[in-house]
Amino acid sequence: MDKQTISEGKSIAITSYILLIGVLIALSMNSEHKNPFAAFHIRQGLGLTITFIILGVSISSFENINIAAPMWIFISILTIYGIFTAARGETTPLPLLGNLFQKWFKSV
Repeated sequence: MDKQTISEGKSIAITSYILLIGVLIALSMNSEHKNPFAAFHIRQGLGLTITFIILGVSISSFENINIAAPMWIFISILTIYGIFTAARGETTPLPLLGNLFQKWFKSV
């Protein structure tokens, strides 16, 4: 990817990592002019948001901080990692799940 494509898509890419609402904002921002850099990070952010929802729903029945804290740490670390890779202009998938997110959401 060239530097112009990356610089044009950086704000959209960073926005996509704001859980729950950021993906929707990024999708609407990227709908008119498709930016491949932003689309990569939107797929990562969408996968991270869905993972957050699935883990949150499954863990919500347990009322124990020892169960909920690792989920929050896991999601927080992946979110911070994603934001930093987007800010640096890299297209590095998230650890563990990033390659799967690219396959599952390739139509985004």
